[in-house]
Parts: sequence; C-alpha cells; structure tokens
Amino acid sequence: MPTFQSDGLELAYRDEGEGEPILLIHGFASSLDVNWVGPGWFDTLTRDGRRVIAIDNRGHGASEKPYDPSFYGSDLMAGDALALLDHLDVARADVMGYSMGARVTALLAIRHPARLRSAILGGMGEGLLHGAPSADAIADGLLAENADDVTHPTAKMFRRFADVTKGDRKALAACMRAQRSLVSKDMLATITVPTLVAVGTEDDVSGDLDALVALIPGAEALPIPRRDHNRAVGDKVYKEGVLSFLARRP
Repeated sequence: MPTFQSDGLELAYRDEGEGEPILLIHGFASSLDVNWVGPGWFDTLTRDGRRVIAIDNRGHGASEKPYDPSFYGSDLMAGDALALLDHLDVARADVMGYSMGARVTALLAIRHPARLRSAILGGMGEGLLHGAPSADAIADGLLAENADDVTHPTAKMFRRFADVTKGDRKALAACMRAQRSLVSKDMLATITVPTLVAVGTEDDVSGDLDALVALIPGAEALPIPRRDHNRAVGDKVYKEGVLSFLARRP
C-alpha cells in the first residue's frame, strides 16, 4: 500500500475508483483491510461510482505503531485524516467512520465542516459522549500473556479480535490508554453537515442509537437489524442505507 507522512509518522492508505471521494476510517484493533476491504465496502462504493480512500490509523494495519500513549487519541487521528486528504489534494469528501473511526469522523464534522460533504457514524451511538468503556481492562487484556486469562467480557472481545486481525497488541494497548478525545452534547449540536448514524440493534458496545441522533441537528438513524458491534460492519442493510444516504444528501 502507498504511504504518507503525518505528524512524523508513516501511515498507509488505499485510494481506488473514480468519482466523488469518500474517506473511510476504521475502528479500534481493526485496519482498512479488515474493516472496509474484506466486508466488501470498497467494491460496493466503487461500483456506485465513487472514489474510495481509506486510512490505516496510527498503531493499526500497515501504519507506524508507536508504543507511547501520548501518540494516540481521536484528535490526532482526525489530524491524520485531514493530512491524507491534503496529501491527495481532496478539498471535500464524504467521511464514514466505524466505532473509534466514528469518533474521529464526529470530530472532523465538528472542527472541520468545510472539508466534509457528509458524516456517517457507524457502530457508535450515545457512547460517543463517553470514553471507551473499561479502557484499562481492555489494555490489560491486550497485554495478557494468554488470552484465556482475560475474564472481563469487553476486554476478552477486543483481545480475541486483535488476535484474529494480528494487530500489534502493545501498540493497541497504548492507543487504548491514551487520553480520550471526548465529544460533548454542545459540540454535537454544532454539526451542520448531513449525518447518518448506523448501529446494530444487538450492539451492546456503541450505546443508544436514537439518543445520539437526537443530539445532532438533522441526523438520520439507520438501525441494522439483528447485528452486534462486529457483525454489523459488512451487513447488507448498512451498505444499502449508506448508498441511499449518499445519493440524496445535498
């Protein structure tokens, strides 16, 4: 994959297709391949006539992986996303983030609305207002010698996911221990770009979908039936809902 420099780090990305650009930002312990290529998002969006750009967040995928928590935080990742758009000479793009990537997308919509055509927040409900649940337990679980020793349910879920995706668990633990870039209700009320919020109906990680939608002016809700946090990513309802949203947004 090609790379670019942001904040002194070398970060990887993909850039495929032609048409209106959409930037994809993956979730914690994932990567652009796991979050967007494998589940078919690149194929879906390029077939829809779009230029699809995705970033491997710092500490993830093929990007550089520092072990110091001070190198992490959603605000820094938002800066990386803007740096990638600048690197590719993209003035404005639709932006879709999943889970941690949705937090990054929300920060972009709040702080840099002129760079966004729209914001799509996947896998993130009212939990956007809070830090990652059980962050220290998750970090400890990532660093545990044996996955079977991890008993905290959320920590166990992320440890298993990191093992499957072959993530650098030391870098992921540093990312999880970083200071949260929190978003407030007042900040959400300033969002002016068209916004779609998509969450699985069985997702017990993201928080309430409708509660978040109510805080963002004009936002639309997209419940993904019978899907939890991980299984919602590649769901057909999610994809069709995003394509419909992109087709009718200003």
